[in-house]
Amino acid sequence: MRGLIYVLSAIAVIGLAFWAYRENYATQQVLRETQSLQRQIGAAQLRLSVLRAEWAYLNRPDRLMELAELNFDRLGLLPLRSDQFGRIDEVNYPPAPVSEMPLMITNGVDVSNLGQEQNP
Repeated sequence: MRGLIYVLSAIAVIGLAFWAYRENYATQQVLRETQSLQRQIGAAQLRLSVLRAEWAYLNRPDRLMELAELNFDRLGLLPLRSDQFGRIDEVNYPPAPVSEMPLMITNGVDVSNLGQEQNP
């Protein structure tokens, strides 16, 4: 009986050692992938910051004004004036589809006086 326990314990130790060996290499692989992803994220953030800087450079007001003046004949741009804006009540919104229109109540009941006592 004692020999069987020793053999089972040795097999358990060998099994656990094999499992730990595999987990160690799996963990190292995941760490390498994580480092690779972090490098890719850093490179993407760097590219994004360069793109934002280029966008800010290209959208300088003095540069845009020069471009608008150079291409005035083709574009026909004019400065904005306050009388070019309308009021919100002047906006024509499209009608709602029939399925989304609210139902009309035809036989209403007045419930505003239900909770109050009636004085004769």
